[in-house]
Amino acid sequence: MKGEKALPPKGTRDFGPEVMAKRNWIIDRIREGYRKFGFSELQTPAMENLSVLLGKYGLEGDKLIFKILNSGQYLGKDKDDGISSSDLERGESAVTKKISEKGLRYDLTVPFARYVAANHNELSFPFKRHQIQPVWRADRPQKGRFREFWQCDADTVGSSSLFSDAELIIMAHEILFSLGIDNFRFLINHRRILEGVGELCAPNLELSQFTGTLDKLDKIGKEKVFEQLQLQGVEQQGIDFLDRYLDFGDMGEIEQVFEDKSPESALAAGIQDLKRIISLVENGSQNSRLVFDPSLARGLDYYTGSIFEIVIPDSGIGSICGGGRYDDLTGIFGVSGIPGVGLSFGLDRLYEYFESKNLFPENTSGSPEFIVCHVDRGSMEGAWTLWTKLSQSGISGFVYPESAKIKKQFQYADRNNIQFVIVVGPDEIEQERYSLKDLRSGEQFSFSTEELIEKIHG
Repeated sequence: MKGEKALPPKGTRDFGPEVMAKRNWIIDRIREGYRKFGFSELQTPAMENLSVLLGKYGLEGDKLIFKILNSGQYLGKDKDDGISSSDLERGESAVTKKISEKGLRYDLTVPFARYVAANHNELSFPFKRHQIQPVWRADRPQKGRFREFWQCDADTVGSSSLFSDAELIIMAHEILFSLGIDNFRFLINHRRILEGVGELCAPNLELSQFTGTLDKLDKIGKEKVFEQLQLQGVEQQGIDFLDRYLDFGDMGEIEQVFEDKSPESALAAGIQDLKRIISLVENGSQNSRLVFDPSLARGLDYYTGSIFEIVIPDSGIGSICGGGRYDDLTGIFGVSGIPGVGLSFGLDRLYEYFESKNLFPENTSGSPEFIVCHVDRGSMEGAWTLWTKLSQSGISGFVYPESAKIKKQFQYADRNNIQFVIVVGPDEIEQERYSLKDLRSGEQFSFSTEELIEKIHG
């Protein structure tokens, strides 16, 4: 009998030490940016009750939630707990309720809203949090799309001020600049603009259906989107209007077309909000990459105001960040009146971009700075004594733990990308001077303990 292949589930990955060091390099800069702007850290469980998750992401999103089986027998004699023939006749949802009560979280926003609803009496508003954790989606794995991936969220809840929208956008700019990325485009639109456009060109459709179809533009193209809308009952006049709207290049054009709309209309309100946000960002950032994008829809049902995405042109990885305003997300948990706005960086897409472009700095290997090698078994105690002094000075390294030929120890250091090799033998112990070789430059010197510390600290 052949052994089981030692592979993780499809759509998930193992991360070795070198990959983890690079991922943590990205995380550290994102977390540093979040903390600079006053976002405290929060974590929520990997699983949530299905009642929390279902109905928050649209019909397509609900299909992608990983459901966790309850423990116990489902086809037993217990009529109250088991699956009955009537359950089978009623379909998947009836069966699911009998066998699954929990699911893996789909994103970090809905669990955050659940947390805020549960703790709103203890929180001080506006409440600003960041959260960096994995999420799961039962999607078809493909390039840049995984079943398990990490999101890096930041949200402000308890304030309807557009200052919060602008602050997130400026913070995202600073984070990307700190990562060395400056060729990005920060796309922005507004759900109320889309609501107004939907009322004009697709009055027979619910807003979520209209935006959900429009959100497929990048995946299937404009013509296919128009075909789907026509199948949903949108008339040619509406398609022509939408085609014109999608060609708008800036806020000035959209204002001219809709200048006759009432100031109280969804369109007018969305336009004014967006103009204000853009103005705040341009005043608060010297290098704004903010661009109005009429096609940006973000199909998630909970957005109510500004929506945005960050893309890197010609990267081939899709958006690296997305977000928007959701003014009543906690209302679905019985706590109304808590507005919010947030964004989320996709760690895996950022990593893929850096790796494909070879953009990671050399110092992200995560390797120790030094290794202490020994020429014979009798020198191992002296190597240990030297290591304790070096370690106490704050530099990272260790003693090679086995008695082995010095060549093997050097090969180990080279394979593990360790820059400095310190050699300890009887002569070095007696003279208290140690041979240090820099494997990157090939230079080799003899140093005292204090000189070693100074050299390695650099």
